[in-house]
Amino acid sequence: MTDTAAVVTEKRGQALWITINRPEKRNALNGEVIAGISKGYRDAHEDKDVRVIVLTGAGDKAFCAGADLQNSGAAFAMDHSKPNVDYADLLRLSQNATKPAIARVGGVCMAGGMGLLCMTDMAIAADHVIFGLPEVKVGVFPMQVLSLLQRIAPPRLVNEWALTGEPFDAKAAQAAGLLNYVVPAAELDAKVDWLIGRIVDKSPTAIRRGKYAMRAIAAMSFDESIAYTESQIALLAMTEDAKEGLKAFSEKRKPVWTGR
Repeated sequence: MTDTAAVVTEKRGQALWITINRPEKRNALNGEVIAGISKGYRDAHEDKDVRVIVLTGAGDKAFCAGADLQNSGAAFAMDHSKPNVDYADLLRLSQNATKPAIARVGGVCMAGGMGLLCMTDMAIAADHVIFGLPEVKVGVFPMQVLSLLQRIAPPRLVNEWALTGEPFDAKAAQAAGLLNYVVPAAELDAKVDWLIGRIVDKSPTAIRRGKYAMRAIAAMSFDESIAYTESQIALLAMTEDAKEGLKAFSEKRKPVWTGR
């Protein structure tokens, strides 16, 4: 386990849990939180034993309530000598990740927290959780969040959420495609463990190359995508995992993955 003032990372089996550890601030984002999550993602990819990333927030009140507004304007301050901001770089890092990530949402998910939710591959929330993009209420807008959100949720709903700033519940979030599962709070960890179990018994090579391909074809036309993927399946078939998977299928046994 690795602790900082703002983020805790812990290996649980083949999953690396990244927990925002500011429950007294509703797990609000600051520089330390962003740096801690980024480090967790990098550590997960450097550890061959880690198959899944779980992103969550400490306590049962909040997953992440967005930027820390305690010091008014500081949350949106930018060093204009740098072309990138740290939060945007975290979202970039997540989209280039080749290990799957699950958001475990046990409490309120607002503003920048919605970006954290959207940067993961799958999400499970407790049924009492409230979501929202309240930025317009303080005179700003969910600019960076939209880069991911508008690819997940229907445009009309994104328009409503961003332009009104009004909250919505877990049922609406699931219907919009933001969540895979909504469960009672008491069942949240069990459902996360269940989903982890459905990933870690699969080929790490197939998942790694598959996520890479999904990212690559996202902005391609059909003709570009089909040309790219037909070459990718041929390459994937040459890996040790693919050979083992086909052999295990023919021998009616469980495959032994090497991740190669």
